[in-house]
Amino acid sequence: MRVSRHYQLGLTQSELEFLDVDIRNDVKAFVDPQALAYIDSDWARECVSLIQDFFDQVVYAIQDGKHFRAQKLLSVLSEPNEAHLGLSKGKSAGSGVGSELATDIWTALRDSRASQSGLLSELQDTILFVDNIGHDRVSDITINIIREQLIKFTQDVCSYYAIPLQRNVVSGQMWDRHTKGWRQAYVSLPVPSKSTGKLLLVPKSIVRRTGIFDPGEYYTHHVLPYLQGLELDEHGPLVRRRRSGLRYVTKKSLRERYEDRPSKHVNVEITERDIRILDQYRGVKSNPVAPLSHDELAELTRTPPVDWQNLLDQVLAVEPGKASADKYHRAVQALLTPLFYPALDMPKREVPIHEGRKRIDITYVNQATKGFFWWLIHNHGTPASDIVVECKNYGKEIKNPEFDQLAGRFSPRRGKFGLLCYRGFSDKLDIIRRCRDAALDDRGYIIALDDNDLQTLVDSRKSGLDTQFEYLHERFRELI
Repeated sequence: MRVSRHYQLGLTQSELEFLDVDIRNDVKAFVDPQALAYIDSDWARECVSLIQDFFDQVVYAIQDGKHFRAQKLLSVLSEPNEAHLGLSKGKSAGSGVGSELATDIWTALRDSRASQSGLLSELQDTILFVDNIGHDRVSDITINIIREQLIKFTQDVCSYYAIPLQRNVVSGQMWDRHTKGWRQAYVSLPVPSKSTGKLLLVPKSIVRRTGIFDPGEYYTHHVLPYLQGLELDEHGPLVRRRRSGLRYVTKKSLRERYEDRPSKHVNVEITERDIRILDQYRGVKSNPVAPLSHDELAELTRTPPVDWQNLLDQVLAVEPGKASADKYHRAVQALLTPLFYPALDMPKREVPIHEGRKRIDITYVNQATKGFFWWLIHNHGTPASDIVVECKNYGKEIKNPEFDQLAGRFSPRRGKFGLLCYRGFSDKLDIIRRCRDAALDDRGYIIALDDNDLQTLVDSRKSGLDTQFEYLHERFRELI
């Protein structure tokens, strides 16, 4: 049974910011630490800092010969069954990292040349170089390290969807980068039943089906090409000539040369010769890899595909007026979350700013790798790490105060672009003029979307052509 069904949320995976896992069994997916590096938010940056700090402590301990400390740091890690991610069949009971396996991982790190040579600077590097560590193990380790951040995320989600929380639940070990150690606390978490235990929700944007760092990919597309060049430069025995006289070396012949050695060992040896191989690979992986698509998530969680028309109908069915303001707000978020995913994700509601004196209806983290929201930052140069959304369920015209209110939510740090969703009881040309006034006064860029605009965007997704970004670009050009 999925989280959404157990708690009767009435929402599908596409409308939710968390992975809609089974409350008893594992979903075959993994948290990837590299995915966190792609997200420009305070929450994600803290996760990255926690992971880096913990891994530094482990590697430093091994390099300094403090093996007892390294082993102790690893042995504290437990099986994060409450996240329901991994390879377990049946009820979640992953092998995790605890006890004997922690010793195995410590031994692998201790014995790996990569630990001593300085190749390992990120947790995900272990996937490339260290035996017995794959993306499933790295996922387990990552969940443990960022458990406190996942608890905060879970609590925020539960608050919005009215999912009941149980108080005084043991958190599990949480890494503290200030004390350089582990700690536990009593926290509030959802507990679906006594038999399932506590539940830890995970943002769908940091979940992958396979690891972003891959030892086979690194070996094939980075190490072997380096060896090909080396063999040619040194006129080695594997060099062949074509009829044209062109010299070449096949990857097959290099594989045969190293066939009696594990590829990770070769990765270490060759990378030690020239660290630029790893630098190049990291450079490639620094380019954001898109999160799982709606279709991939639906397949993964065995949930229905997106029903675009139903999502729009829920917005259109809300009666305009102050009494239905919250209902409109929630319906708009339920539509926008899948509509702009994966470009925008991790929505936050009623975000307080200016010491709580003002609140933003919805903010999204801009993690676009292409399209309008990517163009906004990288081509137009508009600060837009967060996208601000204000919802006005007015049954009357929108005047200057509403535009001033949205512009007042902008800042260089949060961003200077926002969406104003409204019901359409205003002259559209007048709305555009007011948005243009804000842009010309350097108060930020606002695109106002009425019910008809939302219909246009939905039709774009339904068609499969995904022309929504072109439409938004047209609307943006009206402001400049």
